[in-house]
Amino acid sequence: MAKPVVVTTDSTCDLTPELFERFSIRSIPLTVTLGDDSFPDDGGFTSVDLYRRYHEDGTLPSTAAPSLQSYIDFFSAILAEGYEIVHLPISAELSASYHTSVLAAQELEGVYPVDSRMLSAGIALLAIEGAERAQEGMAAAEIAARLSALTEKVDTSFVLDTLEFMRKGGRCSGVAALGANLLHIKPALVMKEGKISVYKKYRGNMEHVYRQYLEERLEGRRVRPGHVFLAESGNVAPAELDELEALLRERTGAREIHRITAGCTISAHCGPGTLGVMFLDE
Repeated sequence: MAKPVVVTTDSTCDLTPELFERFSIRSIPLTVTLGDDSFPDDGGFTSVDLYRRYHEDGTLPSTAAPSLQSYIDFFSAILAEGYEIVHLPISAELSASYHTSVLAAQELEGVYPVDSRMLSAGIALLAIEGAERAQEGMAAAEIAARLSALTEKVDTSFVLDTLEFMRKGGRCSGVAALGANLLHIKPALVMKEGKISVYKKYRGNMEHVYRQYLEERLEGRRVRPGHVFLAESGNVAPAELDELEALLRERTGAREIHRITAGCTISAHCGPGTLGVMFLDE
């Protein structure tokens, strides 16, 4: 008889506490370093804190994947409860988190790391899918294989209000190529083959850009009607988010639309005013 399965992620998945609890998903935090201070990316230091610190002294945090020992300790505690584990960290192209989890899994038995090829709620979509299959009694190895195949169906994109943070973070060469003098450009980015790339450039005020981005991203798409995520990194007005959520509901027919605020790791690279939509293609 197959052992019960716990789906785990790292803190870049940006799931809310309510969704972690609802789907029994567990997370290991990355480490955030800001000046002389280091702390876990567990929600204690938020995007609001991050941007306030940046405006005060120009300091942006750096982030680091969990250490090998942290992963071993994290997995071991769950295995000791009698579970097997399917682990979904941020894309291996963006962090050492996946590779470190693989090394930890080699030291243990019953841990199945899967390269999500995603970030933020793109990971969350896979984690929820895995958790739902676990609730049905599917074995860990089967869930891992299913999620690995499903990464190609995850659509993760976002539009930036500012190039400043992404350029400094160096995670997207396409943003750097836009040049320092094009600050009025609002690039839309997409996760493709585990990497971030620019696929379109918008101009104008962000209220117009947000709506145009969502409408164009959804045009002609067959969205799986389960879970859709609307993610933002701070500075998007609640009334604006209400309108965008209504648009998503109308265009996708989604049973559930989850609004999330990006954590420190994602916000440090995207900057304030970033908005993204994540869904599964049929």
